[in-house]
Amino acid sequence: MKQTEPVPAGNEWIVKSIRDFSGSPVARIAGEWMLVTAAGKEGWNTMTASWGSFGELWGKDVAFMFIRESRHTKAFADGAPLFTLSFFDKKYKKALAFCGDKSGRDYDKAKETGLTPIIFDEKIAGGKAAGVVGFKEASEIIVCKKLYTHDFDPKAFLDPSIGEGCYPEGDYHTLYIGEALCMLT
Repeated sequence: MKQTEPVPAGNEWIVKSIRDFSGSPVARIAGEWMLVTAAGKEGWNTMTASWGSFGELWGKDVAFMFIRESRHTKAFADGAPLFTLSFFDKKYKKALAFCGDKSGRDYDKAKETGLTPIIFDEKIAGGKAAGVVGFKEASEIIVCKKLYTHDFDPKAFLDPSIGEGCYPEGDYHTLYIGEALCMLT
């Protein structure tokens, strides 16, 4: 299903470093969740994620996120050089739950949740965020440039309970590592 057309982002966004992220990444991602969003010529899609993290790798500030093969957002993330991780106040938890439970194949997630998709242009963050989609209601949007992807290999799990417990149907995740180009607040 075609998602609501994003509106231009305003100039109110403040550009920061991911190192200025507020709170514990583990608590915020696992407990409050985030929206992973990617855009391309065919549009955009978003999904809720509760797995991910931040750190340093290869001399760069990076974000890690994971998408299952079955998710509609995966094709967008695979085809786009950039993606965003959007964080919200707790009052948006119901909207994030919808974005995790329902597929963009079947629902216009912005229309259903009342979230406002925004697209950034070259004027924001020195052009680093040009073309990415985030959400007006987000408290923080982390703009990432894809550096690496890797499909999980079930034979590589050293603890077999992970494969059995998290992947009973074999729908394994792909790991995405993105350089955190900036954080917009």
